[in-house]
Amino acid sequence: MTRIVTVTMNPALDVSADAPAIVPGPKLRCTDARLDPGGGGVNVSRAIRFLGGHSTALVAAGGITGDLLCELLAAEGVDVIRQPIGGLTRQSFAVLAADTGDQYRFVLPGPLWLDQEIAALFTTIEPHLTDGALIVVSGSLPPGVTPDTLIRLNRLTRQHGAGLILDTSGAALVQAVATTDTPFHVLRVDGEEADLLAGRPLDGPQDMATFGRTLLDQGKADHIVMAFGAQGTMGLSATDCFFCRPPLIQTLSAVGAGDSLVAAVTLALSRGETFRDAVRFGTAAAGAAVMTPATALCELEQTERLLPQIEVTPI
Repeated sequence: MTRIVTVTMNPALDVSADAPAIVPGPKLRCTDARLDPGGGGVNVSRAIRFLGGHSTALVAAGGITGDLLCELLAAEGVDVIRQPIGGLTRQSFAVLAADTGDQYRFVLPGPLWLDQEIAALFTTIEPHLTDGALIVVSGSLPPGVTPDTLIRLNRLTRQHGAGLILDTSGAALVQAVATTDTPFHVLRVDGEEADLLAGRPLDGPQDMATFGRTLLDQGKADHIVMAFGAQGTMGLSATDCFFCRPPLIQTLSAVGAGDSLVAAVTLALSRGETFRDAVRFGTAAAGAAVMTPATALCELEQTERLLPQIEVTPI
């Protein structure tokens, strides 16, 4: 099994609760409150742990909220490398309205990174870029960090014989993919992000597959994972293109499905499984995650139960 290191530049304390209804004006008395360590890479490390694997989480954390986040993460059995950063680690809030079943999500901005903190990231991670390691960079970029940081980190990772798995969004994703001179080992996107990268709406699986192959041919990635929610997940590589379709699943909360997908794909690849089997496992983990409430992630038992039900179709 190869080493896995997750990198979270913009982590968050995830606060979740239920409310009878979401209305303006009065105080909304919430129940069933919970507090979890959050942020893309943080959740990937947590999900890997829930799936029976091991990873190291490099977390940029600041202030008392950063202290609490790292304590919660360590309490779950995840090895933590803390990179100190100025300011307070951000918080996010997810509230489920009992009257409608709708979930409302509020995300605060992260602290501003300075040049010396970006330099410290490279110094901190380089000793962990061992040959064959998988480095998962997941989540949004904090203020002060540009997509060039992702490109430099990918280049450094490849120079050390490791592979970088990228899962970000928005302008950072578009610029990183457009300007990288080194293919990402795995590029994970959802349907909206694929449209954003293409600069147009993609029309159906064949169109998506054609666009994905274009990215591969351009040297933007070695593998691409396109997630389409309840519909399933597409996997593309130089030698394979397929779609993994889950069974019909009742969704309690969509929070954490993407992170669970990335976690399972990464864990399977670290164990030497094929790319197709890794995406199949990831699809099952994403399905298991939506069956859990609030900000909870996938569970191993549910993932293993769903895995035989994942249909894999060549494209």
